[in-house]
Amino acid sequence: MKKIILSFAILSMLATTSCSTPDGIDSSTSSLNSAEAANFDRIFDISTDNSGLVKITPIGEGVSRFDVTLGHGSTDPISINPGGNVSHNYPEGNYTVTIVSYDIAGHTTTNTYPLQVTYVAPININVNQSFAGTTLTLTATADYANGMVVTWGDGGVGEVPTVMSGSLGGTFTSPSHTYAPGVYTLTVTALSGGAATTTVTYPITVFAPYSLPITYESPIQNYGIGGTFGGVNVAVVANPFPGGINTSSNVWKYTKTVGAAWWSGTWTPMASPNSVPINIDNGSKIKVMVYSTEVGKMLNVELEQGTNGVPNQILKVPSTVANQWEELVFDFGPAGIPAGTTFNQLVFRYNDVIDGLGEVIYIDNVTQSN
Repeated sequence: MKKIILSFAILSMLATTSCSTPDGIDSSTSSLNSAEAANFDRIFDISTDNSGLVKITPIGEGVSRFDVTLGHGSTDPISINPGGNVSHNYPEGNYTVTIVSYDIAGHTTTNTYPLQVTYVAPININVNQSFAGTTLTLTATADYANGMVVTWGDGGVGEVPTVMSGSLGGTFTSPSHTYAPGVYTLTVTALSGGAATTTVTYPITVFAPYSLPITYESPIQNYGIGGTFGGVNVAVVANPFPGGINTSSNVWKYTKTVGAAWWSGTWTPMASPNSVPINIDNGSKIKVMVYSTEVGKMLNVELEQGTNGVPNQILKVPSTVANQWEELVFDFGPAGIPAGTTFNQLVFRYNDVIDGLGEVIYIDNVTQSN
């Protein structure tokens, strides 16, 4: 609580009384007509948590009671005994509080006091993002936040912020929002309840379902989907050898580390909420651009988890040139795969006859055709 003390003094008049009946107490109350309250003091305790809570504690000598009119909400005065207080939640703004003080003689003194309530900007914003496919839901907290709104970033210049549900001191939750695949800027604004606000922004990438062709160039493809096994390392990198048939900016670096298992490789799920199966009807050939430093070592392309009872399909094609890009063609046509068959996983392996020697190859532009 922030305490603001405003003091004032008014003219005090001392009443002098005497006993005219020595053997008893004078029953006359006329002397009370000259008794007045003095040395008034008014105290505002103003919260700093953006609740707008203000505690008003009027003080004065010789006061029998106070009537406090808050200056906001009801116009009815609130009666307070000496030593008591009244609390009220004020919106941000300027108010006039009126205190009427009653002395024991029934006289009144009225004073008014300006009250300014200013809310502080929220701090310590924490936003959690929860994606289900392309649908995003947010939860957020912030110190001193009386409200939160979110601008999703896909509504153009005139996008209207969405109000998050919640209250001061708690967690705010957004309604769910579904994006089209793309790159966006998410903006969350914490509201103080007054003029002060605090805004944070987050880059949002909403990935398109992973599918062929694989170019390693799209900002909305998650090229990290899937994983590796047996000691292989992979990463999307800038094309270290642009030229010839491949001048693209980015490629996939495949490293079969020293000691990696002969059976090591990579796997990519092609049937999930975030990917699309490989349908043999779209073409029986998988074409892959490859850059290797050796001639004759085999690259495996494996189509796995097929429908129609089709077993895993494995083809191996050797590199034919060193230190330049070439396109290797993996033709699954002769296997007689039934029409309509789909495959739910794509696997790459390299030189699967011995353990790794530290070989590095580059892969790009994985396509499907007839």
